[in-house]
Amino acid sequence: LCSDVRLRIQQRIAQTFGISSASMYLTKPTFFSRINNTEAKTTHDEYWHPHVDKVTYGSFDYTSLLYLSDYAEDFGGGRFVFMDAGSNKTVEPRAGRVSFFTSGSENLHRVEKVQWGTRYAITISFTCNPDHGIGDPVLM
Repeated sequence: LCSDVRLRIQQRIAQTFGISSASMYLTKPTFFSRINNTEAKTTHDEYWHPHVDKVTYGSFDYTSLLYLSDYAEDFGGGRFVFMDAGSNKTVEPRAGRVSFFTSGSENLHRVEKVQWGTRYAITISFTCNPDHGIGDPVLM
């Protein structure tokens, strides 16, 4: 299932940005996130600060998010915000919705603080550098 989801997202990103999916490699960290309104324990838990994924993670060229819970039903706050000079663009998470974008400075973003409930998502990231590629996760 994980491999199938990754492949479908990878193909859609490649199609959208006009690149070959064969030139994209899964990279780390690819991770499951569970965000609620508890206090941050590390700076990486402070998801509400503006950041650029390429700067934060290094290997990211394309970032995708697969949402597993619904905004306003399962949690409040927690919307994804692209920060643009003219006006911000907000993505409301919905279970099954996938959003993706290039990971460079053109996509400064943050996540609103979760006010109540729990926001679940999977971040699936890709690199164009085969040296930074990883295999699909294996469930034990």
